[in-house]
Amino acid sequence: MKIFSKEQIYEGDQLTSKKQNISSTELMERAGIQIFNWLHVRMQGAQVPIHVFCGIGNNGGDGLVVARHLITHGYNVHTYVVNCSDKRSKDFLINYDLIKQTTKKWPEMLGCQADFPEIHKDDIIVDAVFGIGLNRPANDWVKLLFAHFKTSKAFTLSIDIPSGVYTDKAPEDDNDVVWANYTLSFQSPKLVFFLPETSKFTTQWEVLDIGIDREFLFATQTEAELIGKHEVLPIYKPREKFAHKGDYGHSLIIGGSYGKIGSVVLASKAALSIGAGLVTSFLPKCGYQIMQTVLPEAMVITDENETLISDIVFDFEPDVIGLGVGMGTDKVTITALEKFLKNNTTPLVIDADGLNILSKKKALLKLLPETTVLTPHPKELERLIGAWKDDFDKLNKAKAFSKKYKVVLVIKGAHTITVFNEKYYINTTGNPGMATAGTGDVLTGVITGLISQGYDALAASVFGIYLHGKAADIAIEDVGYQSLIASYINDALGEAYIDLFKQPEQPQVEEEKTEEPK
Repeated sequence: MKIFSKEQIYEGDQLTSKKQNISSTELMERAGIQIFNWLHVRMQGAQVPIHVFCGIGNNGGDGLVVARHLITHGYNVHTYVVNCSDKRSKDFLINYDLIKQTTKKWPEMLGCQADFPEIHKDDIIVDAVFGIGLNRPANDWVKLLFAHFKTSKAFTLSIDIPSGVYTDKAPEDDNDVVWANYTLSFQSPKLVFFLPETSKFTTQWEVLDIGIDREFLFATQTEAELIGKHEVLPIYKPREKFAHKGDYGHSLIIGGSYGKIGSVVLASKAALSIGAGLVTSFLPKCGYQIMQTVLPEAMVITDENETLISDIVFDFEPDVIGLGVGMGTDKVTITALEKFLKNNTTPLVIDADGLNILSKKKALLKLLPETTVLTPHPKELERLIGAWKDDFDKLNKAKAFSKKYKVVLVIKGAHTITVFNEKYYINTTGNPGMATAGTGDVLTGVITGLISQGYDALAASVFGIYLHGKAADIAIEDVGYQSLIASYINDALGEAYIDLFKQPEQPQVEEEKTEEPK
């Protein structure tokens, strides 16, 4: 699913009005009706007080449309205009006149804290104060209104985006915005829904189709894309009947040190479980017996050193190398990695201590083959690209880093983001149970194993991250968040593949029971 920028959304609105021969007011009516329908289906006429807070721009116009339809359908509606400026949009004014023609109970004007209405915990708030066009902080009394929403603990539904949230930067203060329980986003989700600093402002979100021109939606290239099952299915490569292990490549996993051999076990098993034809593990001598015992499917090469990697030497040509897991950053290991990188031309996936060594000696980054995959967690990312002021600055720095060194950068997190060639690929699978030791090692093995099967580095990253997260989602169904460990994710990778082709379950309808004639 594409994530359109603010500018692209405006362009789509204008193009739709032109091609469908409708006014911007009619498009606003269409959007407002979609919000109303969403509420109407769920409320079924319930007389819970609904407080609709409208700004004086187009987002406020959407809110007035919603309020008008709620009123005409007999709901208990209280409409307010948040009078924060002298400027009003044309479509806001049109809908303000329409709602005055609909009810004798005109919208109440709010201009200061003394005007705030009483809101109870069981009420509903519809937030239509600010939309995606916001470019400066709200007035102080408007911030107090947002705090009033939060204090009430009423269910808060935001239209398009929580008010006070920008589309291209983080708010200066978390109290400057609406904290929504649910956000209904027009046509496309917003990037802010997936970033650590701003995703907290809406607990859930949903996209509503408001009929934006289909050709525009299909043809427009976006900077960010949301990755789900439909996006990864075309990436999947089915196996041929007469295939053999040589067709699916030979992965080499390099890493480990005394006390950290388990990371190589996890990565090597993941590479096999995701479909690599052959896997060889390169580790210190102390890991030989462990690896041969725990993972008999893997071949093993050992360093001459008993406890750490000191010289990376092997006598075959792997299709891809995953390195860094559990490797440590001893001076001897750093020297060994530097020597290896100077002579290596094989595709690489680098994680953990491999990244930490690159951070210590950034000149080594120039030795990486093009489209090397780097998989940092936030702290490792900071060491690579430097500190950032907010998540948008982080993405910009990550993109610049990716372009400079021609690498695929995987930013691990709740929504892992893959950065490459001016684009962001945002993952939708995974859960909080993955915040446990070893899950990153499994991801390294997954991406390495996919590259060995012939997937290019970007496809392997996007597909691998999806499968990795889906495996974790499957595993928690049996063990829950707290008890999830990396080995369970490894064990569920096969089920993640199978899930790609599962059809959604249809709800069962009970047959109507009829009495037999007497």
